[in-house]
Amino acid sequence: MSHTAHIPSHRKPRRSASKLALRAGVAGGVLGTIAVAGAAGPANAEPVTETIEMPALGSLDAAGGLASAVAASAEASQQEALDQSLRSQEDAALQKAAKEAKKARAEADRKAAAERAEEARLKAEQERQEAAARASRDTVRTQLSAQSSSNDGGSSSDSGSTASDSGSQTQAPTGSAAAIVAFAKAQIGDAYVSGGTGPNSWDCSGLVQAAYRAAGIDLPRISYEQSSMGTSVSLSDLQPGDILYWGSRSGSYHVAIYVGGGQYVGAQNPSSGVVQHSMDWDTPSGAVRIL
Repeated sequence: MSHTAHIPSHRKPRRSASKLALRAGVAGGVLGTIAVAGAAGPANAEPVTETIEMPALGSLDAAGGLASAVAASAEASQQEALDQSLRSQEDAALQKAAKEAKKARAEADRKAAAERAEEARLKAEQERQEAAARASRDTVRTQLSAQSSSNDGGSSSDSGSTASDSGSQTQAPTGSAAAIVAFAKAQIGDAYVSGGTGPNSWDCSGLVQAAYRAAGIDLPRISYEQSSMGTSVSLSDLQPGDILYWGSRSGSYHVAIYVGGGQYVGAQNPSSGVVQHSMDWDTPSGAVRIL
């Protein structure tokens, strides 16, 4: 072979033309292709085509929508969690309030029951004391009656004196006795209060002291001190203004004022207050005369 023989070249010819095609993909369901082509060089040059795959516009829109949906869902979940927390707190607060209200009501009921029980106890104690006082007065009256019968010897002169005294009991009081009786009667209906000295509530010795003060006479405050004063008189020889006592003269526990006609006025007890009673209703143990 001749060294000068022509050996055809096996190299590909230089690109004489180029074409750039951009495939954009499907946008909104329609295939879109953007092609950019350029020609240069000989017409018989081999064309070269380059293709670039672009993401679909619809995919981009869907991705954006998905992100928004995810964000909205997260926000809704957060709000739901917050609402649930608030509801839990409200429920807990309501349960706590209900428990406290129930506890307060139970405590109020307990206190009311205790107060009722205490009132019943005090009333029973007062009734017991009054019954004991009556029994004691009955015993003292029996003893005094026996002593009187023994001392008097059952003489007929005593009967005559008693009849005369009964007649004198109906006489209207005068002077200091009238002032004492008038004051005592004016307080009928007032309340009995232990330690009371007026003007609208009294205990037994407080009323007697005030009645005598109205006549210008000062008496001690305590019942047994009042019954220890003056001169002891028989219950059959009473005069208006005399002080009646229950118990012993130096240890009396109740006093009242004889107002004539077989009646007396006294601050009896918390349930009765200041009352006027017949001597037969609760006969006193004895009497003293101050006037």
